[in-house]
Amino acid sequence: MQQLRQIASRNTQFSASRLTATVLLAFAGAATASAATLSVGPGKTYAKPCAAIAAAHDGDVIEITGNTTYSGDVCYINRNNLTIRGVNGRPKIDAAGKNAGGKGTWVVDGNNLTVDNVEMVGAKVPDANGAAFRLEATNFTLRNAFIHDNQNGILANANTNSDILIEYSEFGHNGAGDGQSHNLYIGHVKSLTFRYSFSHDANVGHNLKSRANTNMIAYSRFSSLNPGETGSTAAGKPSFEIDLPNAGMSYVIGNVIQQPASNSNSTMLAYGEEGATNTGSNLYVVNNTFLNDMGSGGTFLFVSGKVPTAALAQNNIFGGVGTFSTQSTTIDKTNYRAAAPSFVNRAAYDLHPTGSLMINTASTPGTSAAGVSLTPVAQYKSVASGDARPVVGLLDIGAYEAATTATTTTTTTTPTWTLCAKENGTCSYSGKREVRYGTSTVYTSKVLTGPVACNNATFGDPAHGYVKSCWYSSVTQ
Repeated sequence: MQQLRQIASRNTQFSASRLTATVLLAFAGAATASAATLSVGPGKTYAKPCAAIAAAHDGDVIEITGNTTYSGDVCYINRNNLTIRGVNGRPKIDAAGKNAGGKGTWVVDGNNLTVDNVEMVGAKVPDANGAAFRLEATNFTLRNAFIHDNQNGILANANTNSDILIEYSEFGHNGAGDGQSHNLYIGHVKSLTFRYSFSHDANVGHNLKSRANTNMIAYSRFSSLNPGETGSTAAGKPSFEIDLPNAGMSYVIGNVIQQPASNSNSTMLAYGEEGATNTGSNLYVVNNTFLNDMGSGGTFLFVSGKVPTAALAQNNIFGGVGTFSTQSTTIDKTNYRAAAPSFVNRAAYDLHPTGSLMINTASTPGTSAAGVSLTPVAQYKSVASGDARPVVGLLDIGAYEAATTATTTTTTTTPTWTLCAKENGTCSYSGKREVRYGTSTVYTSKVLTGPVACNNATFGDPAHGYVKSCWYSSVTQ
């Protein structure tokens, strides 16, 4: 993938003999603006990240030397289209008792910020709402991060123009212990994509809370420590594993969702409990592995009576005891329930199914009302990663395919993908097909009848700051 960091070129040529010195200087100031790389760390130009952030211009790249702790480095980020990334290891940003504007460690007021490979810890403010990242602008991308032991990991203000992408990241033991602060708290934004990530042990709060109009929560793990277990953070006794309080168009696909024995709320996935006020009220819960370790009681799916649309629960494993769904009209399709489903190694979280009732028994997921494919294409990989889902024969139930190759005379058709357009072009093909939009590894897909416009308006933006393209499947729908 090639990051889109180009500044528009200026082709018009001016003759110095025909311009006054004032005009020449004004033009020079505009024309010389270009992306720069600012280096942070011991022996570098800037000793701490916030010094580089203050000096940066729109579109710049800030590289922070890893395996180094930067204490008390808190600030506002006001520039647009910045990229901040750790290099040569992961840098640790420790708020160490300080905060920016009473809000947290890094307060993001610049649009289209991308942050890659950082560790953030210690955000704390007097009102118990301090965040490692306080998002106040439009669009944000976070990758390869470890966000832990803050009052909020991420706190995003309402912004219906904003798309938030979080991937390959771990969140642990964030929350002030009041139930009002969480590992992630996403306000009313346009969309949240949360994938290939691990959120666990929220301190009384939720492992993920999102009020986004559209939520794509995929190939991730929501899980916390049981008594006697050790992990990367302390145990947190979380509330909901996933909370989508205002409904919206929401996809929960291919996740491991585990409720620990010790928790602050017995519901695992909550939807619309504060009212279905978002655009759309469709919940798709497909090919997840739910595990309830409480021993008795608990609710796998809480769908509020305020939600007018029947939720779809398809191809899920529900392990342990508990209420399947509080919504009587929830579509219950090819799900598997057992007190103790058979996995390769449940204690070690190797959740590849071994029971014959889970292997080659899933139904075809199809597409959502918005035309988004519901078929899982990946599976979570520890820690905060993922790989392709290797379907052999028919699709298996749950978040993983069986670990061993099944012997079967029936095979699924493996599609090939044809590049059909660059971003903002037109993807032309015949019939109704699945079309992927994004990069070769980060993309969203829809089933559409061609031709289609290859752009963010059609698909949303799955990869902020990256050059995108469209590919269509060889398989017609």
